[in-house]
Amino acid sequence: MVAVARPALEMRAMRREDLPRVSELENTSYDFPWSMGIFGDCLKAGHPSWVLCLDGHVIGYGILSVGAGEAHILNVCIAPEQRGQGFGRHLMKRLVDIARWNGAERVFLEVRPSNPNAQQLYVSMGFHEIGRRPRYYPAHGGREDAIVMVLEFPPA
Repeated sequence: MVAVARPALEMRAMRREDLPRVSELENTSYDFPWSMGIFGDCLKAGHPSWVLCLDGHVIGYGILSVGAGEAHILNVCIAPEQRGQGFGRHLMKRLVDIARWNGAERVFLEVRPSNPNAQQLYVSMGFHEIGRRPRYYPAHGGREDAIVMVLEFPPA
């Protein structure tokens, strides 16, 4: 019997040298992407910023803001060719853990109504809708609302 090598999956802190690849994923994934400068500003500000690597190649990233007992997932993305394989769930679980380790009692995020796959993932992880931000996202031909979701941690 021949042993089949499993791909090596690693989650690590985002580094400045990751920014070109992160920006490439952002530009490939979104019609209205963040600039590389915004990602750099997140690193400078000390926001927990992480990359997910498969066999040494960045295939996803996530950025949090944490403070005052709350966390906010600012941006999360998996490379289009790697979606549907559980990598998004893996990344989100780690971001939620990082939020908890940093003292958050709840985690917020926004998601486009036009992104049902992300909504389904978030609901399956325990997030629920708490409201809408009208005209929050840029969209072709106008603006799109944001669904605001929260995950509350049970008291210790």
